[in-house]
This record gives sequence, C-alpha cells and structure tokens, in this order.
Amino acid sequence: MTTTLKSVDAVTVGVGWTGGIIAAELTKAGLHVVGLERGEYRNTSPDFQVPQIHDELAYGVRLKLFQDTAIETVTFRNDVSQTALPLRYHISFLPGEGLGGAGVHWNGMTWRFLPWDFETRSRTIARYGVSMLGSDCTSQDWGITYDELEPFYDRFEYQAGISGKAGNIKGKIQPGGNPFEGPRARDYPNPPMKVAYQSALFRDAASKLGYHPFVMPSANVTRAYTNPDGAPFGSCAYCGYCERFGCEMFAKASPQLAVLPVAAKTGRYELRVGANVVRLNLDSAKRRVVSVTYVDAAGREFVQPAELVFLTSFILNNVRMLLISGVGTPYDPKTGKGNVGRNYAYQAMTGAAYFLENKTFNPFMGSGANGMVFDDFNGDNFDHAGLGFIGGADIYVNANGGRPIQYHPVPPGTPTWGAAWKQAVAKWYRHAFYASAQGGVQAYRGNYLDLDPTYRDAYGLPLLRMTFNWGPHELRQSQYMAGILSKVGKMLGASPLAMSQLKGNYTTQIYQTTHNTGGAIMGASPESSVVNAYLQSWDVPNLFVIGANAFPQNAGYNPTGTVGALAYRTANAVLKRYVKRPGPLVG
Repeated sequence: MTTTLKSVDAVTVGVGWTGGIIAAELTKAGLHVVGLERGEYRNTSPDFQVPQIHDELAYGVRLKLFQDTAIETVTFRNDVSQTALPLRYHISFLPGEGLGGAGVHWNGMTWRFLPWDFETRSRTIARYGVSMLGSDCTSQDWGITYDELEPFYDRFEYQAGISGKAGNIKGKIQPGGNPFEGPRARDYPNPPMKVAYQSALFRDAASKLGYHPFVMPSANVTRAYTNPDGAPFGSCAYCGYCERFGCEMFAKASPQLAVLPVAAKTGRYELRVGANVVRLNLDSAKRRVVSVTYVDAAGREFVQPAELVFLTSFILNNVRMLLISGVGTPYDPKTGKGNVGRNYAYQAMTGAAYFLENKTFNPFMGSGANGMVFDDFNGDNFDHAGLGFIGGADIYVNANGGRPIQYHPVPPGTPTWGAAWKQAVAKWYRHAFYASAQGGVQAYRGNYLDLDPTYRDAYGLPLLRMTFNWGPHELRQSQYMAGILSKVGKMLGASPLAMSQLKGNYTTQIYQTTHNTGGAIMGASPESSVVNAYLQSWDVPNLFVIGANAFPQNAGYNPTGTVGALAYRTANAVLKRYVKRPGPLVG
C-alpha cells in the first residue's frame, strides 16, 4: 500500500552539502522543505566522538560511512565492446551515504575553479585551434563564467568557514596566495593552516624551481568561527583523521555544522532519514514533477508531492534518477544524440613518493587539507603548444595523517609482505612523504553513464552503468606532470624517488578520488546540456539537478567549492525569480 502525504513547497532528494544549502536558503525565505536522505542520521555529537571515530579499521578500511554495494552499486566497463560487471567493492571512488554525505568524510580541500575552466572549449580554440581538442573530445563551455559565479563562491566560503590566503583581490595579486586564481571580492574568512615540515620543504624546492607555492585552502577551520547564519565552528586539532572520518572537534566544515542547523531553527524543515527515493513522478505531459516516491527503512512506500524538486545526491545517483524517471533524453554514443549521461569525467592522478633519509617528519599529525600547492601547471596557466593535451593539475603535498593501517611508504622494489617489508616500513615511516598532481579530465564521446540492461539493485531498479577510459589528454598530461614532480624531487634531494603516472586503461581497483563528474551537464542550450545555467532541467522546469553532475568536464581541482557555489546560485535564482514566476529561468 502506498501512502500519499501532504504537499510541500520543496523536496530535496539527498541531504549533503547541496541539499543542506537548498534547505537553509529556502526555509529562511519562508518555504516548507522536506529533506529525504536514504542513509542514517548522524551528527558530530555523539556519532563523531573519540575514541570510536578514530577507528581506522571501521572507517578507513571497512568504509563505515560509504554506500553499501550489496544494496546498490554501479557496473563498469572501459568501452562499449566490453560487458559491464558490478563493482562488488568501492575502491577507485567512494560514494558516501547517510546524513551529510561526502560533506562528512571529505578532506576539506576547497577550491575555486579557474576562469579558463568555465570556458574550456572556446578559450582552447581561440589560443590553439580546434584541432587541439581532438575529434572525440566533447568538452564544452559551462554556459556561465567565473565572474558570474564569484559572489556565490564567496557565499560558500564564508558559510563553511574556509581557511586560506587570497591570491587575487579585485585584480590585485596578493603575496602568499595563488597568483593564478580569478579575482575575488575579499580574503578567506579564516587564516591558512599551519605548515608541516614536509610542506615547507616542498615549498622551498618549488620556489627554487621558479614556481609559486601557497598554502592550500581548507575547510579544516583554523580558529573558532561563527558563520553568517550564526552557526558555530571549533578549531582544527591536526589529529590526522579527516578523510573517511567525521570530525569530533566541530572543525571540519560539514552540512551538520554549517547549514542544516540553520534550516532546522526556522521550524520549516523536515528531515526524513532512511527514505530511499525510487522515482520522480511526472505529469502526463512530462513537463512537471508532481511528486517523488520513496521507500522507508521499514519497506513502506510513500508519495511526497511538492511544488519544487531538487536532486541533491551524489552525481551517480542524480543521473540514475533522471534515467529511471524518464527525464530528458538518454545519451547515445553511436549517434551523439541525447544528453542524460553524456560527458562523464573523473580525475587524473599522478603521484610521487619522496624518500629523504636525513629528514624526519611527523606524518601522524595533519588534517585533510593541510597542504602546500602550486598552480603553475593547472588549467591554461602554461603554454600547451606542442604538448598534445589541454588542461593541467594542481600539484601538492598534503600532510593528512600517517594512520597505521594504510600509511606505509616504502621504496620501489620492497617486498609486499614479510620481514623485509616490516623493516622498510619501520625505516621510512618518518622519512618519506607523498606528492600528487591532481589533473583535470576532458570529456569524450565514448565516456558516459546509462542504465545497465542486466543488473538491478535491491529495489529491483536497474543499476547505473559506467563506461569510461582515459583519453589522450589525460595520458599525456600525466606524463608531463610526472616530469614536474620528478624535478621537485630532485631539488629536494630525494633518494630514492618513486613515480606513478597514468598508463593504459583506467582501473577501478586502485583508489584515486571520489571526484566523479558529468552526466547531467549544464550549458547554454538544451541541445548540448541537461540543465541550464541555474541547474534547472530544460525539460522539467520545476526540477533542479545540483552537483558535480553539472560539470561538462572536470578541472584540476576538488569539486566541493564549485558545487557549493552552484547550489547558492541556484537557490538565489529560485527565490528571486522562480518563486515569483514559476517556469523556465532561461528563455
């Protein structure tokens, strides 16, 4: 039996950063919002308190905060000639589950994308010619510019209490910040993080090579802080338990800290956990979402009508919900027609391990975004002529905690087990550190998401099928970035020096990042995108799809800052324009 509930002003499907931002902004404006979260309720107290939250086996290895693949997973293949098979374990990327989503388990690296990132296709053609992209590359402009998004970057940074040092305020370059960033209205709300010893060495080596290192912007808040809506934060203790863990210090910005209490205190927000949305229900013309259907933890089915619906879950879930519900036209790689599922992208990681026997570090101290970084080789900050690729990477060292189970740097050639391995771990644990180049990924005609024709989830719904492989831009970029990391290692005097770069096919068997993007991209027209510049569905105007699914390709940065800014931009447009006159926001 299905129970139909009383209609509300708005529903969010998923309650992480985007669902929390939408809830806070709409309820402050007087709207009644219901948040549907399929995972469990959790909050800083008591769920993230020590000692249990520092259980590396439970959270870091057994992935307590992440999606259960026995209930839902994705199937994967590198190309259409292969048969996709289900991922029984999440390794390459880790979709979160439960209240707060990735905003609980993230590291906290918080970036603004470069102006070039929003106009990738047009700027590339203008500087290098159309042949630089390649015939299979489907990367495109976003339909908005950096300048249009800047006020909303600012809004997110102050709401989340981001720590950092500005590099460009109103066009004036600032010492100590990123000289390549787009102009911003003001500095970060909190000062940058402390500099670890390995970061200081990396900074000095990069500076000697002529690069421009700066302290990474971080959602690990460096001092007690109260955001513009009155939500209080604590101060980071550099405990080394950020990634894959909640923060017991109230210091890592999360939806639970920054936005959900703001919505709750209005009295117009209703949170329902254990509520798994299985479809969006459209009217007969398929031009309006009239309700969503969800199944609760007891297996009961409910229909929740709403005037506005926001898909605010992880990108894979957002895209899957569109496909299951019949919103938009699924992408067909053979014809190139359709948009839902198109332009799936990821992150291209290149790494280095620096071994310095005469230097001693404290790897157990740090935070998720306690890093030193340079941007000289990101975006189009350097000349790509003759390199055979576009885009780039932020290159960084991050002192994020040398936890005992998962952190054991050993030189190449070390046995993978036994006495010799143990001796190497003991020798090098405090005398080595890692550096990374986090590269952007271009979109290609053959990389996409669709519904698997064979496999289904625990509710009988088709799984999402992922078809993805590295393209020529990523493989050449990785080789180039490995050369930069090697130069830094040699300047450090690292010996040995171990490098890893992308070669051959993408594999799901090595953790890389959880920065999946695309599939429901934004753009300037319905012919080339799923949502418009305000993340409003071209086909169903009372539906907004918010997340990294909107990225037409991926940049050389973590996505959360940009996702948060897009959410604030959407909320602003809904309240100032849509609520007053419902309908398409782009004409």
